[in-house]
Amino acid sequence: QVRLVESGGGLVQAGGSLRLSCAASGRTFSSSAMGWFRQAPRKEREFVADINWNGSNTSYANSVKGRFTISRVNALNTMYLQMNSLKPEDTAVYYCAKRIYWGTEPSDFGSWGQGTQVTVSS
Repeated sequence: QVRLVESGGGLVQAGGSLRLSCAASGRTFSSSAMGWFRQAPRKEREFVADINWNGSNTSYANSVKGRFTISRVNALNTMYLQMNSLKPEDTAVYYCAKRIYWGTEPSDFGSWGQGTQVTVSS
């Protein structure tokens, strides 16, 4: 099993940047595909990005493509989400999770972290 803890959220002005971290405990992180999701108030949890076990393959939601970058350092048991050119609509709680099945639905992932709040002011 893997336990995940997100950090790095905060308040930032539109156009600014933040880097989120997802620290993993357990032996399976380095062999697991991982993902980032977000959930805004009164909205469904939505896929943001994912990364394969060694970082050689990534994918992004259209809404963040070209602005966000997902990466990982297996030696540190950590995954990252670099967020640039932030917009007010990026405001949400951001979660990291381990991939279980193929797909981009929340049900395709497990071992969810507790989330970190990102607020982008206009």
